[in-house]
Amino acid sequence: MITFLIAIVILIIGYFTYGKFVEKVFGVKDERVTPAYANTDGVDYIPMNTKRNSLIQLLNIAGVGPIFGPIMGALYGPVAFIWIVFGCIFAGAVHDYLTGMISIRNRGAHLPELAGKFLGKAFKHVVNAFSILLLLLVGTVFVTAPAALIADLTPAWISMSVIIAAIFVYYIVATLLPIDKIIGRLYPIFGAMLLISAIGIGGALVIQGHPIPEITLQNMHPGGLAIFPLLFLTISCGALSGFHATQTPMISRTTQNENQGRKIFYGMMILEGIIAMIWAAAGMALFSGQGLNEILAAGGPAAIVSEVSIVTLGAIGGTLAIIGVIVLPITSGDTAFRSARMIIADYIKVGQKKIMSRLWIALPLFVASIALTQIDFNILWRYFSWANQSTAMIALWVGAMYLALQRKNYWIAIIPATFITMATFTYILNADIGLRMPIGVAYFGATLVTVGSVIAFFLTVRSRLAANDSGIRPIKVDEELEKSA
Repeated sequence: MITFLIAIVILIIGYFTYGKFVEKVFGVKDERVTPAYANTDGVDYIPMNTKRNSLIQLLNIAGVGPIFGPIMGALYGPVAFIWIVFGCIFAGAVHDYLTGMISIRNRGAHLPELAGKFLGKAFKHVVNAFSILLLLLVGTVFVTAPAALIADLTPAWISMSVIIAAIFVYYIVATLLPIDKIIGRLYPIFGAMLLISAIGIGGALVIQGHPIPEITLQNMHPGGLAIFPLLFLTISCGALSGFHATQTPMISRTTQNENQGRKIFYGMMILEGIIAMIWAAAGMALFSGQGLNEILAAGGPAAIVSEVSIVTLGAIGGTLAIIGVIVLPITSGDTAFRSARMIIADYIKVGQKKIMSRLWIALPLFVASIALTQIDFNILWRYFSWANQSTAMIALWVGAMYLALQRKNYWIAIIPATFITMATFTYILNADIGLRMPIGVAYFGATLVTVGSVIAFFLTVRSRLAANDSGIRPIKVDEELEKSA
């Protein structure tokens, strides 16, 4: 219990200390015009206040990831707490803040465009494909996951197909309409439901005295799965998630002032980390490792969510908590498809003021997602985890390059970028959905890739700064914006 409470306190302190430090390193300019005003189009570029942007950002990034991931990560024991706390403060929140703020400085650009600008043109095409794949997987996972939870609360005659169809209808509407019409109006309500749900579960764990284990580095996974790299891909949302890099640019297009960035981007990631801590603690406190593993095998994380909610809050309170959890994936699924539509539109340079321009881009995405719903959830989640952390890796390298080219403290980005590069490539080389190499070979190969990435980073920085100093190729990391009439 003490470990759990201290972890929550550290996360909060992290926002006020390291978050402030990261903001200072970046260098906020209050007087600078943001894309919300410079590019106002009434669809995606619309100024909204800090409270609304913060709630939308939280619901954008907090799908089932900070619940399902930590529940599965709970199998490893309290070592999961360490990754959630320090991963969130020093990696995930930094990742979200830099992605959002660099996007603000570049007309609300999405990750593929930023990767092309800061890492090389080839990366724009690679990251574009990666981002669309990730968003499709997210959108699909965030259809099937809430559908399963809704099915448990509705009469048997309402089939899963009907529930999935209803969710898709909502996604289509939310993807096509201006951001302030559906998302901007519903998310404050959904945000309240989410916070009440999380506070209810967390409070019940403490008040009812459930035995949350204290900190230990021991691997408690009943199947003996290795902590590295599996834990760091199992718990992504809630610690470090590349999916967030596809969501923050959406809010960079609605942010009124740069000084709001720390609360919107860094702060909401910290809040997601607290949600992840609550669900990881619930998984450890209410189930033994073996019992948790058996329920996960039989009914997946959704079964754990239902069991935890009912046990801690009773039938009525538990049902309300489950509804709060259902809100999470739905409010990330809609923005996943919206982001995919925006990324494709930016890539092929098609304006989005006309609804038909949005429609012909969005519909193929939904068709592909419907086909993916036929694939087993556990398989989808594993591919999602791989694509997710690969995207986080790229986003952190973008952040490091941006800071380096401005001769600022790039270590705040390069350290987590190096770590997640090693973890991701170890997983890719070793996993059965990857190259299936022996773990020793995977460690060696991932080390070579990671060292090579670091060397390439410093050589590129040196070359580009030298070109800038000589006047051969001036660096323009920020685009100047003028407020539209």
